[in-house]
Amino acid sequence: MPSPAPPVPAVLDAATWSSRSDAHAARADAATAGHRARRSRHEKHAVEDFLFEYYPATPGQLRRWHPGAGVALAPGADGPAPHAAWRWYRTADDGTVTLDVDAFTAARGDTVRFVTTLLAATAARPAATGCFGLHEWAMVYRERAGAHRHALPLRLGESGTDAVVEAHRIRCTHFDAFRFFTPEAVGRNTLTPTRETQTAMEQPGCLHAAMDLYKWALKLGPLVPGDLLLDCFDLAREVRTTDMQASPYDVTTYGLEPVAIETPDGKAEYVRRQRDYAARGNALRARLLAAASPVAPTPSHPSPTTDLP
Repeated sequence: MPSPAPPVPAVLDAATWSSRSDAHAARADAATAGHRARRSRHEKHAVEDFLFEYYPATPGQLRRWHPGAGVALAPGADGPAPHAAWRWYRTADDGTVTLDVDAFTAARGDTVRFVTTLLAATAARPAATGCFGLHEWAMVYRERAGAHRHALPLRLGESGTDAVVEAHRIRCTHFDAFRFFTPEAVGRNTLTPTRETQTAMEQPGCLHAAMDLYKWALKLGPLVPGDLLLDCFDLAREVRTTDMQASPYDVTTYGLEPVAIETPDGKAEYVRRQRDYAARGNALRARLLAAASPVAPTPSHPSPTTDLP
């Protein structure tokens, strides 16, 4: 039986794709304006710098608009769309530009399949709440003064921070948070996440898993439409803010109030936000999986749910 013909791409005329590209660049510029201004003054920002130091994209890369797979860009009066000169795109004889899905798959198919498997497995699990952001506290537990990752004071001081860690059960499921635990904190985690168990352990209640949606959007590259990339960035920035508000650091110099997870009210607020991020993160996971489907259809049977203590 012959294979079905590939779908005919939707065609955007020059006025439409040019307008979308310009709007995307303006939105990206607005989102990165503070970072770019601080960088020009050589100033650090403990909350927002994370989005540009940990994740592999510059403000310039963030403002580059992709239409996504299955969308063709018609030529304008000045010729083909600028994408014609970009990697992974091809130009037809009539000047129409489209993403070369076959070429991208040949080069990046393994990465796309890993990302989609991880996204589907994470979305299939219930959100685990109750960690209360203690991963950030475990990163400074019993650490000597002056050795902390951020040049901010600890809200409760050294001994007060250690006491919070010792009074709680730590349940971090995210390897890229767990790997920054101090040696003294590692044994206090009820789980031992590894890179190999990442797909089997990630769950949508994890704030770092929500932030990482921005990383996975970047890994999927031109498969991801520009609006989806910026939606992932916006969520990552919001979640990062909560991550630091709930951390042991004093972030009041940034105009941020703490989420005091050592108190009942702080715990309740953290869980409220956690559930909201889980729902919004899963909506983005569904959109990312749809964007990647020309290369890697969503797995029918994602990794089995891991029972999390």
